[in-house]
Formats: sequence, structure tokens, C-alpha cells
Amino acid sequence: MQRCCTTGHRHESDFRRGRTRLSKQAQTVLAFDYGLRQIGVATGNSLFGTTHALPILKARDGVPNWASVAALVDEWQPDLLVVGEPLNMDGSVSELSEKAHKFGRRLGGRLNLPVQMVDERLSSFEAKQQSRERGHGGDYNKNPVDSLAAELILQTWLSGQIGADS
Repeated sequence: MQRCCTTGHRHESDFRRGRTRLSKQAQTVLAFDYGLRQIGVATGNSLFGTTHALPILKARDGVPNWASVAALVDEWQPDLLVVGEPLNMDGSVSELSEKAHKFGRRLGGRLNLPVQMVDERLSSFEAKQQSRERGHGGDYNKNPVDSLAAELILQTWLSGQIGADS
């Protein structure tokens, strides 16, 4: 049981924050860096600890083309979905993090898959820094880094899983 982030009610759910123990067999995970205009996506494997950025999804006011999301799920067959939680630097919930939670609930409900939220503070900053080091020209509208941010979110989740197995 967990407390719902919007109503405060307690309910059973696969929508979780933190770690989930996955079996030692390979698990495919899709990660999302939620945004109002575009959503970064990455895929990874929990056994091998590998990650790969995928093309971004366009969104309108935070709502993606759900057919495109379903196509990604059909292609990658993930066992788990991870959504970055954009908390404020002090750890408090922001308006965007509430929208990311809503997106996560919709993902889980539409796709019938478990969803975990992962603290993504500074993931976009880190993605931009890494991109600059690789020669990115700085035009993030023309060359967005959202999927790199999703990959960093997934790497954070994977490192938490490795730490949980120790």
C-alpha cells in the first residue's frame, strides 16, 4: 500500500518510487524524461547494465502521441517503465513533478506495466554538459538532449538496482 500523491488515499499499485527487486534474468526497462513539449526515451537491460538513448517523443502540454508510446513498448517489450521525477533541489515536489507522476500513472494504466519514479535532479543539466563535451553546438531546440537525460535517469535506476543486490 502506498499513499497516492494526488488524493492522499492509500491504494495498492505497481506505481512505486524507489527500488524494485528484479530477478537475475535480463530485464528490459524503458525510461522517460518527461517534458511538456518533448519526452526523452531510453532503453536498458538490468542484467548487463546497458543503456541506449532512443528518439524523443513529441508532446503537447505534456501529452505524448500514445500510439507512438505503444509502438515503443511493442518494439522493446519492457518489463518495467521508469519515469524521471523532477524534484526541486531541496527535494520538494514541483508542479512539473506532479505532472510527471500523472504521466507515470497514465503510462502504467494504458500499458499495464509497472512504473517507478526516479529522482532526476540535474539530469538535464548533466545531459547538456555531456553533450557540450561531445561538441554539441548549444542549440537544444534543434538538437535536444532529452533522450540523453532519459538515459542518465535509467543509469541512476540501474545503479540503485546494483546497490540493492550487494
